[in-house]
Formats: sequence, C-alpha cells, structure tokens
Amino acid sequence: MARVTVVVIVYNDADRLPVAVRSVLGQSLPDVDVVIVDDHSPDRSHEVAQELAAAHPGRVRAFRLDENSGSGGEPRNRGIAEATGEFVMFLDSDDVLEPDAAELLLAAARRHDADVATGTCLRVELPGGRTSVWAPQLYDVAAGAKLPGTVLDGIGGHPEMLWDTLVVNKLYRRDFLTRTGLRFPSGLLYEDFVFTGRLYAARPRMAVIGAPVYRWHVRRDAASLSVSLHRAVVQNWQDRVTAHGMVVDDLAAAGLGRLAEDAQAKFLDYDLPMYLRELPQRSASYRAAWWRITHEHLAGFPASAVARARPVSRWLAAAVGQLPEVPAGTDLVRLVELSVVPPRLVPPYQGDAQAPVFEAAGASVPLEGLRELPADGLPIAVEGTVTVGSTVRVTLLVRELYGLLEALGPRRVRLEVTERSGLRPPVTAEGELRQVAGGWAAHVSFAARDLSAAGRLTSWSVRARVEYGDGPATETEVRAGAGQRTRRDAVLLRPGRVLLVQTHVTPRRALLFRGASGMDGVRRAVGSARRRLRTR
Repeated sequence: MARVTVVVIVYNDADRLPVAVRSVLGQSLPDVDVVIVDDHSPDRSHEVAQELAAAHPGRVRAFRLDENSGSGGEPRNRGIAEATGEFVMFLDSDDVLEPDAAELLLAAARRHDADVATGTCLRVELPGGRTSVWAPQLYDVAAGAKLPGTVLDGIGGHPEMLWDTLVVNKLYRRDFLTRTGLRFPSGLLYEDFVFTGRLYAARPRMAVIGAPVYRWHVRRDAASLSVSLHRAVVQNWQDRVTAHGMVVDDLAAAGLGRLAEDAQAKFLDYDLPMYLRELPQRSASYRAAWWRITHEHLAGFPASAVARARPVSRWLAAAVGQLPEVPAGTDLVRLVELSVVPPRLVPPYQGDAQAPVFEAAGASVPLEGLRELPADGLPIAVEGTVTVGSTVRVTLLVRELYGLLEALGPRRVRLEVTERSGLRPPVTAEGELRQVAGGWAAHVSFAARDLSAAGRLTSWSVRARVEYGDGPATETEVRAGAGQRTRRDAVLLRPGRVLLVQTHVTPRRALLFRGASGMDGVRRAVGSARRRLRTR
C-alpha cells in the first residue's frame, strides 16, 4: 500500500495531464501512487489517462465518470473512494506538485501526529511566469506569516486560516476523511470552499509548513478559464455565495458559531470587494443580478459578524445593505474605488472631520473607524494627470482626507510604475509635495523609453507612496485625474525608433501605461486595440 495517493482530476485537458502526473511520479518520496479521475471529457483525456496507467502499472490507475458532473467535487470523491494510500492529496490536471511536496507534508504529519498537513501554494501566471504566494499572510514568513512550523488543534484560535480555501496544498490522513465522512458537494462550483469549511468544522489537528508544495498555473488567456477566473458570468457569483452560506452553516452546526461569524467577516474583507471592483466591466443585467444576490446574502449577516470586518469592508456592506438596487455612474465608481487594493476614498467628502460620511445614490454611511486607521492603512486618493513626450510627466494630487493627512504632514511622493509581467524592472520617480487647495501636489517625470521592450507590448500599473514628516507612509494605486482620458502618443526614440505610449484609464479610474516599441510592437498594439473593440 502506498503511503500517499494523489488524486488527479481532469476535464478536457489531455495535453497537460501527463505533465501533472509526471510531477507526482517524480516525487522525492518514492512510495506515491496516482488515481486519475476523468470527468467524462469530450477530448482524449481518458485515453491519455489509460496510456499513463499502462506505462506505469501499479502506480497509476485511471477512472472515468459515467457522465459529466459539472464541477470538481464528484471526480475528487471518486478519487477518495479509489485511494489506497494512508494519506491523500489532490492535484488538478493543469497544475503540478513541487518535487518534494509529498515528502515534506508527510514528514510534518508524522512528526506531529496530524490529521492534515498544509503548505505553501505558489500562484504562477502564464505565460509570463510571474509567481506569488497564495495567502502570504498565512504561509510567507518573509511577509510576516507566523503559522509555518506550528500545529493547530482546530482553527478556532486561528480564524485567519479561513482565508485558505484551497484543497490542493494539503495532505489528508485517509482514515480521518473516512471517520469524519468528509466529502465534496456535488454539482456546485467552489466545491473546494465547502470541503475546506467542512474540514475546519471537523477540528483537525493540522501541521503547517512554509515550504512550497503546489504550483497553481493561472492561464488568463486559456480557452477555458478556471472557475475562480470565470467571474463574468453571474452564476459564478451565485455559486460562490451559495458555497459561502454552506460553510457558515457547517461551522455553526459544529458548534463553532464564532468561527462562522469570522467566515462572514472574511467574506466582507475578501470576496465582496473582489467582485464589486469588477462591476463597471459587466453588463447592466449582470450588475442588477449581482446586486440582488449580494443584497439578500448580506441581509443575513449579524451585526457581530460585520463588526469583525475591516472598517472599509463595513462601509461597503452598509452601502450595499442600504441600496436595494445597483447605483450608476459616478456613484458606482466611487463605491468600486473603495473595494480596490488598497482602497481609495475619493471626493466628494461629505460630513466633517468629526462625523465623516460616505454618500452615494441615497446611501448614507458613517465612516466609523476611519480616524483609528494607521497611516499606512488610510484609504487616500492620489490623482495623476499625464503629459507624454520623450519624457513622461505626471502631476500628482494627494487629496486631503478629513484633516488626517495634514496632521501627518505629507512631505514627498514616490511614483512606482511596475510592469505587470514582472519581466522589466520598476520605473520610479520622486517629488516634493506642496500644499494646494484640497490637498498636496507634486510633479514627477521619467524617460518614456523606460516603458519599452523590443518587439512586445508592455503593461504598467501605477502606484504612489506618500511619505509623511514623522516617518510613516501610505501606498495606493494612482487614479486618473478629473481631466485625464485614455489616449495614445507616439514618441520618437533614437536612433529612429518609434514608441507608442498609451495612457489608459480603467473603468474604476485606475491609471495605467502601455508601451509598444518598434513597428512590430506598434502593429501588435493596434491589432490588440481592434480586437478589444470587436469584443465590446
């Protein structure tokens, strides 16, 4: 009997399945076997799975569901039923395990007699390869995580674990799954949310390690997006809300009422703003349906759960709760800007320093907790107006926020322009702030050529770091100034090269730059713009 069985689920992914399976067969722990479960794919996925089983007899077994289940729950349940290992892990066909994942997780589980061992998931954006740690506040010691190296007897004392909704970065003792009857729901997207909630409700003994164990490949340009990325369909949000409600109910039924409220607070801090900030990109029918679903869901949150959320999240919840219908125009954008990371509270500012208020479309939300926020957590608004030539000049305006910034003494601002693929170094520029009507202003500049990369398009996010007289600072995304519009400028670079610079304003008023150098890059930029126009 293998010590670890890895359940690999696949749907319509014949080409990538062998890579996933090889990442299991190549584990540093030799005593690992594979159960492949195909969710009745229309392509050759099951045939490829059978070929892998024939090539590795005794180590790989292949199964196929009689009909498509519509989600990952049933394939994983079948895999659990077919597993023979003492421990079980899960792997999706388009991802891979780190080479020593099973060995490290098994060692932790053995050492601490744990029901579950959990480790770091690396989120890899393809094709660029930009890599980040999933839930860094839990797993990344460099980001301040405290849990790696600890053992939790249930997560009641560590509700922050609710932020980890993944099932693939964990190793489970199989008799624990059998004893607790822990299984995935059928036919529901976000089945991993529900499974993880049920796991936490079962109060497992859980060993936490900081080592990377899983590589989650994020392919935004794939023909079939993963569930978590396919957010433009309102059913995706409905299923997410349904899954969240099931998690809350399961935790409450297990006698973990406080943890259930922590799960509702996490919904306000994470799930709600993630979807809210995308509303301007959606159709009117989507926005109306999304708002109705959200309004009804939040109506069931007790005040004690809302109070556990961050101040900005509480303001968002109050606004959605007060408005039976989705706001439009500027009111919606101002609400959306509160949901970005980090949040921005933008003018007009109602109320005064003693009683600040957010008003939009009839909602009137007291900004409780604003004055208690630390300097680096203030939802400041920094606006940028751009002039492009061989030098890119940006005029920055830091908006005063109910007198809070004046008390801190804004002194300098640092502009950081970061290429989204991570392949180019950031471009930075600094300037002294001077007080003007409504806030503080500075002029900064950098060379336009810094936005170029030979033969390819570049996309740059724009952030500002506002530094105060006594040391603290606030960082935020730069929003487009009132007069700023999306525009393209052609810049001649020596010797005779052309750089096309697009200053772009997103639906949520964020400021971006795009660069295309050389004639090939310009042609790609024009072609990309035409494709975007055709899809609108």
